[in-house]
Amino acid sequence: MNDWIRRSLFAAAAVVVGAATASAHITPPVVLVSDRDALVELLAGARRFFVREVRLSSRERAAIKTRTSWAPDEELLRFYLGRDGEGRLVSAATFVTEYTVHGPVRVAVALGADGRVRGATVVELTEETYGWVKPLLDRDFTRRFAGQPAGARLAPPAGLNEMSHFYAEVIASLVQRAALLFDAAVLQRGEAARGGGPRFRPEAVWYTEATEDQ
Repeated sequence: MNDWIRRSLFAAAAVVVGAATASAHITPPVVLVSDRDALVELLAGARRFFVREVRLSSRERAAIKTRTSWAPDEELLRFYLGRDGEGRLVSAATFVTEYTVHGPVRVAVALGADGRVRGATVVELTEETYGWVKPLLDRDFTRRFAGQPAGARLAPPAGLNEMSHFYAEVIASLVQRAALLFDAAVLQRGEAARGGGPRFRPEAVWYTEATEDQ
């Protein structure tokens, strides 16, 4: 998606969420890391890159809700798969967003072929939420997710103020959701071992010709 369009949608979402409550403040989006840079970092070590777009079945959504009490919606999910020269999955990345009362928070998450989290990065939030998330960034909070199994949820660090604690929970929830979605949509379906599909370049974050890889 074009960066200008995505940021416009991000800002519009903040307006919609803000209008839902008198205590909300409408502030502009803040891009901490571009999608391109996030994918380059999270898919490091891979040599070939593919896109998988899938939609969860009602049974898959129900299974996730049973595990976490969170119910995924029916939207199309997109995973960026990085493979080695022989087609083995090195890492997969996806972007997940939570629309909080103070604006959206968007996180990029990388998962390994074993379903464990390989990395996570906060890529976008709003001016207002940045002040509460910054203490987490200063403590490298997202680095703690590496190695966490699907479904695990990391506890917030000690010594945070109330709002930073709240956003630590939001980020932890997003990482957990990404891992569960990857498990259901990619691992359980056998997509990790299935080669081919539309190609893309992490440094450009666009589709190359959408033909099956030979």
